[in-house]
Amino acid sequence: MPTIHVVGNLNVDLIMGTLPAWPAIGTEVVLPLSELRLGGSAGNTAPALKAIGARGNLIAARGDDVFGTWLAQQLGPGSLPGAPVAAPTTISVGIVDPSGERTFLTSAGHLAVWKPADVAARLSVEVRPGDWVLLAGAFLCPRIAAAQSQLLSQLKQLGARVALDPGWPPEGWMDDVKATTRRWLGACHCLLFNEVEAVSLSGEADIAAAVRALSAAMPADGIVTVKRGADGADGWQNGEYHHATSPKVTVVDTIGAGDIFNAGFLQAMADERGISAALAAGVAPASRAISTSPRQIT
Repeated sequence: MPTIHVVGNLNVDLIMGTLPAWPAIGTEVVLPLSELRLGGSAGNTAPALKAIGARGNLIAARGDDVFGTWLAQQLGPGSLPGAPVAAPTTISVGIVDPSGERTFLTSAGHLAVWKPADVAARLSVEVRPGDWVLLAGAFLCPRIAAAQSQLLSQLKQLGARVALDPGWPPEGWMDDVKATTRRWLGACHCLLFNEVEAVSLSGEADIAAAVRALSAAMPADGIVTVKRGADGADGWQNGEYHHATSPKVTVVDTIGAGDIFNAGFLQAMADERGISAALAAGVAPASRAISTSPRQIT
């Protein structure tokens, strides 16, 4: 059975809300909700894989402070092998508004100094031919992003299937960011984007044109997946269109929904259940997660 390796940003999330309107500078607002939990794209996906019974493996780092120790404790023994990075752990404060959407304030922390050599060393030992490798949140790991092409070459040599969800670049989709990201696509078997990311990267005006442009830069059988929130998820491969509908739920908190979708989708792909089934397998745990508090995946 293939393993799903998740490579990317792990940090601490402090979720606070609900904030009805952004406060004026210099004021204080008391909020009813605060929750400390695993965060980052990789930090959301890896536990979701475990919750749905997938064979997952996390390749990530932590800082050398109390929050780094906390991350290791939350993930369990052996989940973060090796010494911590010599830097404070990255922390994201997520502010939730009444719609369930969120704004993140994130420190650079250990993600800014995490070394590609550490990732490459683990890939060489742990990845087997046919495994899936999700490269997640690279834009928040600048050294990893700078070495992404080399990591992709390594994964090709290892015979892995690569899924890409780099997240949103902090500087926005500048021309140089788009050019760099497009160079990655030729080594990717699957893209896991939301609508805005797909349109922004492609430079096209609508999803249909964006998918055509992204698909053209990928291998012939590449899969483009677009996560659409309440409208479900779409997927394209070899010109064929697939869709999964989202159930109607009361939204509590959308943080990490796309990452949880990735877990369900990739488990189904590893099981060779087909794109339509994989889209549905991603939508189900994501919908469950955004509508429960305390959060549940299954």
